[in-house]
This record gives sequence, C-alpha cells and structure tokens, in this order.
Amino acid sequence: MGFVPIVVALLMVKDPSWDLIAAAAFGVASITDYFDGYIARTQQLVTVYGKLLDPLADKFLVISSLVMLQELGRIHPIVVIVLICRELAITGLRALASAEGVIISASDSAKWKTATQMVAIPLIMINRDWLGIPFYPIGMGLLYISLAMSLWSAKAYIVDFFKALGEQRKYKSAERKQKRELKQAARMARRAALKASQPVPTPPPVEPKPR
Repeated sequence: MGFVPIVVALLMVKDPSWDLIAAAAFGVASITDYFDGYIARTQQLVTVYGKLLDPLADKFLVISSLVMLQELGRIHPIVVIVLICRELAITGLRALASAEGVIISASDSAKWKTATQMVAIPLIMINRDWLGIPFYPIGMGLLYISLAMSLWSAKAYIVDFFKALGEQRKYKSAERKQKRELKQAARMARRAALKASQPVPTPPPVEPKPR
C-alpha cells in the first residue's frame, strides 16, 4: 500500500524515464505482496488484519494504476470501468456472504486474473519498445485477457455465493429443527418425571351396603 502514492507520483511526471521507474516500483510492490502472502501461509502467521489488508493492497495498487493509465490515454475508459466495477461487486458480495456466515475463498481464475494484471500493468506503464520488445502491445493483450478472466471469475463467485448461501441456510434450518426437537423432548421428559414423582391417590374405602 505504501507503493501506491509512489507509483501515482511517478506516472504524473509524464516522462518515459519516470514511467520506467514507475513500472519497476509496481513490480516490486507486486513481488512483496506475493512473498507477504507466501510467508504468512508457510509460517502460519495468517491474521484477521492480514486477510483484510492483503486484498485491499492489491485493489489499491491495481485500481490507482489503472486510473492513472487511463488519464494518460493508454487504456480505454470502458476497460477501467468494467475492471473497477467488477472489484466493487465482488467485494460487496464477499461482505454479504460474511454477514451470512459464509466464507468465499479466491478462485483459481481470480488468482490468475490478478497475476495477469500484475504483469500487464507495468508493461503498459513502459509504453515503448525496449530491447526490441514491444511492451505496450503485450501489456494491452494481457490486460484484455485479465478482463475476460475478471468476468469469468465474477460468474464463478456469484455461483459459489448462492450455492454456499443455500447450504448455509439448510444447515441453519436443520439446526433450528434439531433444537426444537431437543426442547420438546426435554419438556416431555420433565412432564414424565413430574408425573412419576406425584403420589398415587388412594381410593376411598368401599362401605358395605346394608342388607
């Protein structure tokens, strides 16, 4: 997240040399984000704050860079709008799922989407051929691939959400039914115990009838 203002400031200079430095800064930020998650998983250092900040750091870096590249006229606004709206929709969907007690993990297509964007964006930042390599066309091609992956993974998120939500509601319904049955069984047991503890009334003596 600390790299976000650095990348934005470097792109605002609007100079090819500074664009190259911005691309390098973006690449360093992407690498540190990868190793941060890798170390957290392997060392079992996953925390609630990490789960919150890790995806936010990705979104801050990617969205800020996309907006700046659109401002520089290197990406069509529609592409930026679709990518940002997709991120907002999935974030809202995850928040709704969390409120229902459902955790939606990142799909494989979403991970590939993020990796593709992390490669495409710095190539677009360079915006020129360097060492005989056409970085900008390659970056734009990868960005459109990531756009397709974004829409595909969004569909997967929506399907997984409704599937998990249905299973969660079935589980809660079965849990409530089990609690009702347990309460009913407890009431019946108390009634039976109360009935067994009451003394049996002695019938009155039968007087002989006069002859």
